[in-house]
Amino acid sequence: MLNPKIMIRKIFLLCSIFTLTACAEFHEIAKQLPQGVGISNTEIASGLRQALDFGIDKQVTKLTQKDGFYKNQLVKIVLPQELHKVDKTLRDIGLSKLADEGLKVLNRAAEDAVKEATPIFIDAVKGITFADAKNILLGSDNAATQYLNSRTQSALYSKFNPVIKNSFGKVGADKIWTNLINKYNSIPLTKKVNPDLTDYVTNQALNGVYKMIAVEEKEIRTKIGSRTTSLLKKVFALQD
Repeated sequence: MLNPKIMIRKIFLLCSIFTLTACAEFHEIAKQLPQGVGISNTEIASGLRQALDFGIDKQVTKLTQKDGFYKNQLVKIVLPQELHKVDKTLRDIGLSKLADEGLKVLNRAAEDAVKEATPIFIDAVKGITFADAKNILLGSDNAATQYLNSRTQSALYSKFNPVIKNSFGKVGADKIWTNLINKYNSIPLTKKVNPDLTDYVTNQALNGVYKMIAVEEKEIRTKIGSRTTSLLKKVFALQD
């Protein structure tokens, strides 16, 4: 039988990738804990659901706010390598303001899209099976994050991409970048560029969502002050 503190820590890794609808499975895992550890199975399951609710809501909400990507150095979307020369050339000819605006609207599109795509992200996570979950439970400390990335990114991309494309239009990124690229391509002796910015921003936005959820996982696991309710304090004290 695993030490109860070790078991709770493993359960939290699992919690970080499950949705609130997975409570029955959490109860099954909680039943494996030895009796007499000073906390009921119901409290453990409720604490895990609460941690998940707080984690996803807190971090994904941050990304949807103005500058949620643009002023967050962990997830800020910078220009892809092939556009570095575009940025430099435009600044060299006095178009720094246009170049700055081009970078900003890429981040604005991601902020707008994450707001609309949050239900898509949660629905994708629901597809994880209990058999998969048991493997994650017994895996390494980053097994949950690795699984979530490898198993859901493709499906999320196919649903997220049109949302990003629509967001480009909403924030005006499509017009700004059409103007920016046309100006660059009109400069004599430059090699024409036509980057797929929808694809690029989609991938960067997805990476940002994964990264920020991982941040919250670590906060609750390692910092007692991040356990903001009596239930979270009681449940996660078992892993300390």
